[in-house]
Amino acid sequence: MPVLMRARRRDEEHRTATPLELFFDLCFVVAIAEAGRQLAHALAEGQPGHGITGYLMLFFAIWWAWMNFSWFASAYDTDDPLYRVVTLVQMAGVLVLAAGVPRAFAHSDFTVIWFGYLVMRLALVTQWLRAAHACRGAERRTALRYALGVTVCQIGWLGLLALPKGDVPWVFVVVGPLELAVPALAEREQQTTWHPHHIAERYGLFTIIVLGETIAAATVAVQSALDENDELSALLPIAGGGLLLVFAAYWIYFAVPIHLHLRSNRQAFLWGYGHYPVFGSAAAIGAGIEIAVEEAFGKAHLSAFAAAACVTVPAALFMATVWLIHSRHQKRGPAQQLVLPVSSLLVLVCTFAGRWAVLAAGLVACGTVAVGVALTSRQGTALVE
Repeated sequence: MPVLMRARRRDEEHRTATPLELFFDLCFVVAIAEAGRQLAHALAEGQPGHGITGYLMLFFAIWWAWMNFSWFASAYDTDDPLYRVVTLVQMAGVLVLAAGVPRAFAHSDFTVIWFGYLVMRLALVTQWLRAAHACRGAERRTALRYALGVTVCQIGWLGLLALPKGDVPWVFVVVGPLELAVPALAEREQQTTWHPHHIAERYGLFTIIVLGETIAAATVAVQSALDENDELSALLPIAGGGLLLVFAAYWIYFAVPIHLHLRSNRQAFLWGYGHYPVFGSAAAIGAGIEIAVEEAFGKAHLSAFAAAACVTVPAALFMATVWLIHSRHQKRGPAQQLVLPVSSLLVLVCTFAGRWAVLAAGLVACGTVAVGVALTSRQGTALVE
């Protein structure tokens, strides 16, 4: 007999991510890698409109599937055999979704992705119904609203299959906000007991996975270039600058703790939803480095300026968004508050450096970290004195 799915306490001590959650996250590496690869290919072929639009839609699908699981698990993870089996089913759905990314990107054929989402959503609805079965009153109504909301949205995604391919973006424009509204509507009477420290850790771990995929994509691009060319002088500035950017992105994101800020649904949801551009821009940096490498060796159908922008724009967006939703809550004084906004503008200026843009952006990012550390140390010294 499975155990009853009781809500976990929000003040539970020593709450950390489980091995199953880490395994779940790893399945998303495949989907993120495929989305980044398709973005890089489209931009390198001089198709920015198609590439960026397709990437934003597909990354939303990837990110939201991860969000659905993570917030539910934070409140109701029982880790019993039934919970594990249902989670493994969700993981299978993620892999189906990843398999459908190339077809969706190239031909706007979302059949495979929709089926992968169907597998994940049926499993998620099962979890919510199981939670509803174990509770009463307002908590039960919250769980049932979640189950209903997820089901309605999944039906809404049928528009991807039924409507002409040219209307696909409009399906995302309509159904996407409905998806985002489900948690607020479901929890208007009673909040689920998601755990602030656990949620902060889960987002941090997913950030590491995305940055790891960025490094992997850049490494593959560099290896391919080395296999075909011996011009290290053109390759080293891009490889070195890209590595500095990723290292700085890690430092910037994890410079401050955030769990103490997540005290209510309003704060947590704004922070959680705001990670869509954080995750998306971090993954896009890897695609941008691929494009910069291809342009350096004449394989990309775009200018050096455009290739540089493929790196600097997502890097600047990452810095600005991390400041806006994450780090500014822990910054003290105008100097600390201005570091990331100013640095994001300087990274954009690096676009004009052409083939040296990636290295310049990497040096700016490292300078950002150094200035931030110095200001924090100065503040600490002042407090001691």
